[in-house]
Amino acid sequence: MYDMQDKTVLITGSARGIGKTIAEYFAQANATVLILDLNAEAVEATVKEINDKGGKAFGYIGSVTDGAAMEALMCQIISEHGKLDSLINNAGVTRDNLMLRMKEEDWDLVLSINLKGAFICTQKAFKHMMKARTGSIINIASVIGLMGNAGQANYAASKGGMIAFTKSCAKEFASRNIRVNAVAPGFIETEMTAVLSDQVRAEYAKVIPLAKMGSPLDVAKLCLFLASSESQYITGQTIAVDGGLTMQ
Repeated sequence: MYDMQDKTVLITGSARGIGKTIAEYFAQANATVLILDLNAEAVEATVKEINDKGGKAFGYIGSVTDGAAMEALMCQIISEHGKLDSLINNAGVTRDNLMLRMKEEDWDLVLSINLKGAFICTQKAFKHMMKARTGSIINIASVIGLMGNAGQANYAASKGGMIAFTKSCAKEFASRNIRVNAVAPGFIETEMTAVLSDQVRAEYAKVIPLAKMGSPLDVAKLCLFLASSESQYITGQTIAVDGGLTMQ
């Protein structure tokens, strides 16, 4: 495990799910972990859980779609922690439906949180990272953004946009020594997939070369590598954590 001692990492949407696993793994690597989510109770519980295990975590409440709030948050983080070394844009939602049945509000919500949220947090964090002339930004995309999926046009558009956004930011920020990469998880074991029947899980496994679903820890390990100095010559990349599903 890479040592992230004296590194401060902000992870959006990290009070539960994959984001929580990422936060826990970074805490194990000695990073100061900043939990950002809308659910105050979940934030408090996650922070307590990490700290009780010997980690160092702090909780913040806010919406990634609120530009003014995120700008104030970044200033608060710099004031309280002195710096921000890494930002992981993990906050996201799904509102799946077939195109003919998809409501405009479901399209707008998914694009707003998944894509606009990443834009806002990246822009506000970059203002501080550019002064330090160092930083790593990691966008949690999805293999759906690479290959599309029926019934997920809004989600695919948001994650595909995030991948393109990653490349543009990487080109803009490189002169300031700030790297930007995307992680694209495939079929990952989560609370949502836990309720799937054995038959459905077997069907998923058939299309994955490694013949199994991944774990949130697989995603967390890649994020830690991309945030560490071990990946200092990697930027503008989208790396799939998908068991070979989207290999070309």
